Amino acid sequence: LGWLNLEVSATEMRVLADLTLAMLLFVEAANVDKSVLKHGIQVPARMLLIGLPGVIALGWLCGWLLFSELGLWELAILATALAATDAALGKAVVTNKAVPARIREALNLESGLNDGLCVPFLLLFIALAKAGTGESDVVAMATRFFAQELGIGVTVGLVVTAAGSWLYYRAWKLGWIETEWRPLPVVLLSLACFAVAQTLHGSGFIAAFIGGLLFGYIARKRAHDLVLDTEGLGDTLAMLTWALFGCVVIPAVVGGLNWQVIVYALLSLTVIRMLPIVLSLTGTGEKIESKLFLAWFGPRGLASIVFAVIVLNNDLPGAELISVVVAFTIILSAFAHGMTAGPLAAALAARSKKV
Repeated sequence: LGWLNLEVSATEMRVLADLTLAMLLFVEAANVDKSVLKHGIQVPARMLLIGLPGVIALGWLCGWLLFSELGLWELAILATALAATDAALGKAVVTNKAVPARIREALNLESGLNDGLCVPFLLLFIALAKAGTGESDVVAMATRFFAQELGIGVTVGLVVTAAGSWLYYRAWKLGWIETEWRPLPVVLLSLACFAVAQTLHGSGFIAAFIGGLLFGYIARKRAHDLVLDTEGLGDTLAMLTWALFGCVVIPAVVGGLNWQVIVYALLSLTVIRMLPIVLSLTGTGEKIESKLFLAWFGPRGLASIVFAVIVLNNDLPGAELISVVVAFTIILSAFAHGMTAGPLAAALAARSKKV
């Protein structure tokens, strides 16, 4: 509407979105119900290990059919940027107690981990798009990226969280931390996981999520209370990020819209996301309504914003088109998933009670 006239650089936007996403990933992981996962790890594992690669592959294929101006690796970048789902936008479903616990925790784990898993793929595809490397180099680069991004991310998340939690516990027992300061170390712990991993050229998002899982295990029943303030700060920063997205990104996107962008965005939210996820859940025993529910609630948000900014910062030939497609898909997702979260959750809950 033109009410806000802000000048925000791509780097500033990325820093804000990075830190926000890191905090929210840490919180979501810490809040995961470990007892539910012990009996229901099959569903999120299939969504991540089978469904996620399928979403990227189908997204690449649809992009190849619609965008002749994008190279093969740029199409892979686009597909990967929109394969990541947003744990924050899915919060209305994940926190809705009417939804069966196994469904909530499956969505929570998938949305929390898939954007971290997408990072090494994204960086690999960007490197290949910039270098134009041959097939023999692809294997070497892929091996190096996955070993580096995943290995460093997991290691940092475990080490930083273990050391930080021990120091936090000792300081608390010695009376060095007053009650009003209790939440601050947890906020800094989530940011430390991200920052250390990024500094060592690993995945900060994976480090934040793994760190959150370990913190939740260490804190057990007290985990939710300890991360509550971190969650509040993360949600506040998320609202600021969305405000910037609305007043800075959307006006720039409107001018680049065409029928191909609109069609791809619609496909991304439906067929590209839903078909691979539904197929990945074959043999799990889930009913078709549960599969469709899990497949539909893959909202795009902060992670995709971060990925689009990363692409823009790398000056690829198709970066502008990729950012337009990603931004428009996020806009559609915010409305579509926001409006359907309550009604579909209530419908699934009612059907589950009948069964």
